[in-house]
Amino acid sequence: MKSTITRIFGLLSLITGFSSLTASGQVGSSTYDAMLRALLSHSVSEMSVPAVQGLKKEQVYFLDAREQREFDVSHIEGAYHVGYDHFNLSTVKSIPTDARLIVYCSVGYRSEKVAEKLQKAGFKNVSNLYGGIFEWVNQGHAVYDKRGPTTRVHAYDQVWGVWLKRGEKVY
Repeated sequence: MKSTITRIFGLLSLITGFSSLTASGQVGSSTYDAMLRALLSHSVSEMSVPAVQGLKKEQVYFLDAREQREFDVSHIEGAYHVGYDHFNLSTVKSIPTDARLIVYCSVGYRSEKVAEKLQKAGFKNVSNLYGGIFEWVNQGHAVYDKRGPTTRVHAYDQVWGVWLKRGEKVY
């Protein structure tokens, strides 16, 4: 992942100078969008935060592909923790393969990889939340911990945390 970070920030230094030319697609910041376009392989369907807001909650399974310590700080309400480093299909065995799944992580890289695995396992309606939980919070949507709503968000580390513009950053 460190080589990916180096590549992204190299590209970002070029992009930042031309950010006014970059059309912001599915996230609020054109610079964040440019970084995501370079980072992700776009191998699975992507869903923007506003598009997710248009779905009925009871028809969607949110799967959190971050590590347990990140999930414990906060997560999207009702999300299932599936992790990344130790992701195992047994964590989703009770979910029907035709269910609407939206997988997320901090920015979308880890969730994209988990979504690929879910598709290969036969899940038919899987999307990656474009911009991840950072964009969810940046657009003003609530996150929760075991006690209820919280402003705290695990920002992964100082490098990736620059993309989280709202909430209280926790490392």
